[in-house]
Amino acid sequence: MAGIKDVADKAGLSIATVSRALSGKSNVSAKSRKLALEAAGELGFVPSYHAASLASGRNHNIGLVVPSIHRWYFSSVLEGVSETLLDAGYDLTLYNVGDQPERRHSVLNDFLLRKRLDAVIAVALVLSDAEIQQLLAVHRPIVGIGGALPGASTIRIDDERLARMATDHLIRLGHIRIGHVTGDAALNQDFKLPGIRQAGYQKAMAAAGLEIRPEWQITADFTVQGAYSAARQLLGGATERPTAVFAASDEMAVGTILAARDFGLQVPQDLSVVGMDGHELGETFGLTTVDQDPRGQGAVAAATALQLLEAGAKDSGSGSTRPEADQEFPTEFVIRTSTAVPPADDGRQRP
Repeated sequence: MAGIKDVADKAGLSIATVSRALSGKSNVSAKSRKLALEAAGELGFVPSYHAASLASGRNHNIGLVVPSIHRWYFSSVLEGVSETLLDAGYDLTLYNVGDQPERRHSVLNDFLLRKRLDAVIAVALVLSDAEIQQLLAVHRPIVGIGGALPGASTIRIDDERLARMATDHLIRLGHIRIGHVTGDAALNQDFKLPGIRQAGYQKAMAAAGLEIRPEWQITADFTVQGAYSAARQLLGGATERPTAVFAASDEMAVGTILAARDFGLQVPQDLSVVGMDGHELGETFGLTTVDQDPRGQGAVAAATALQLLEAGAKDSGSGSTRPEADQEFPTEFVIRTSTAVPPADDGRQRP
């Protein structure tokens, strides 16, 4: 049976370089990694991760903790994390904790304390100070996506600023009657995402001196169907309707567009709609939106976790540098065909 020395000889590399390449460490050139992988494949050599973990103190396993996996945003983040970790030779363990605190407690306490995971990536979850300190005490890096985590590295977008930008786009087009579809109370938890985006909408309206009507701020569950039902009530009012809607997610924006069609309203001639997220449905519906690229966020989070693991070896003089503690992920405002100047009748309902 071939050993690592045989792989090194065949690849023309040192044993140390082969070991780093096969363990997924980042301080190996692409050429050397390719040579090592090809040699290992030809010789049928499979590295012992158990032995490697004993030597390095690592399990080559990173945990991803999400509140839900069936939602588009979280599944997109998962794709980005998974691809990056697989390329680096790491396993991924997914924890779908939902709204059950006991599940999160098990992940952050039992699994980590038993050293099953090398690092944790938490998506849209607020960790308590005690949870964060416990993770840091056992020298497990934490990376958060979606909001600041004191003592941890975070990847986030500026939701309030971006919501203001989306609303300002409608205001610059000349709209003065602008509605908002936000998340319901059940979703306004952890990083308070719906409330933050709603605050951005309200600040943009207030800055422009526009009236914020309570009846034009409706709640849904961040799904197409939920927003469709809510928007039917908004657009089917007896007196007048808004000429534009900012929805706190692309899926809710699509639901709003579908509801508008039920009343014979054309988008954008009769109703302008702006979303936020970058959902693949956006292109199909010609949706103007803020693309936050959750897949890219997941990739950056995974890369950050790997950097933190390498930097954790600073005592051994690895020379690795730590990533920024708080990284604002770049977004793109995408203008499509769902927004235009307001209609001449200013949104008043026809008899």
